[in-house]
Amino acid sequence: MPDPDPRSGFAEVGPAPHRWGLGAFLVVEATLLATAAFVPALLGPKPLGQPLPVHYVLIGTIAPTMIAAVVAVLFTVVRGNGPWLDLRLSWRWEDVQTGLRFGVLGLICTSVGAFVWTQAVGEDRADSAISALVKDQPMSVTAAVTMFLYLWLLGPICEEIIYRGLLWGAVERLHWGQEKWGRLAAFLLSTGVFAASHLEPLRTTLLLVISVPIGLARLYTGRLLSSIIAHQMNNFLPALAILLTALGVVSF
Repeated sequence: MPDPDPRSGFAEVGPAPHRWGLGAFLVVEATLLATAAFVPALLGPKPLGQPLPVHYVLIGTIAPTMIAAVVAVLFTVVRGNGPWLDLRLSWRWEDVQTGLRFGVLGLICTSVGAFVWTQAVGEDRADSAISALVKDQPMSVTAAVTMFLYLWLLGPICEEIIYRGLLWGAVERLHWGQEKWGRLAAFLLSTGVFAASHLEPLRTTLLLVISVPIGLARLYTGRLLSSIIAHQMNNFLPALAILLTALGVVSF
């Protein structure tokens, strides 16, 4: 539809502000936590003295974040203008390039941070929750590749929708006096909440280091795609390591 003629006396009307805020994020976060507890119950009791079944690992890892992300998107549809406008999600090559640049920065920060953190806590305590699940856990090629693709591609999309999308938009909506302070508050809060939400207290400091470049990509462009790309790039090497471990190719 063409822009209205300024001589006509009609001004162009933009989309109405979304009607969701921090309450929507709290519902989504509660959904994530409840699903993480409820899904394993649906899968049945864990076998005693045996490795977890592969379907237990896959569904228990993938389902909670995907369900929470769907709930986040539904909030933007029911209470806003949809995910593309409300979450600032659009396809731009410059956002891909920016995400890749911040992804490289993230890989450097993560590699250095992981080395320092491992030296501090010891290698026997350095595994993430997912790494610990797949360690000594034989998987078929299909299951291992599914886990790899989730950790590398799909998981970051879901997490960015929740934290640098819904939470970020909810904090920005508070204004904080000036727009720039709203963006800064959104960056700081989403970085901290993202790290804490993994529920791995020992790794929270490392997760903060990982989260900063991803949040900076969102802060720099003002859009979600850049942080998704940065997150995916940052996750590639850890996801590859888990894939090789699950297949029994290497042992970390």
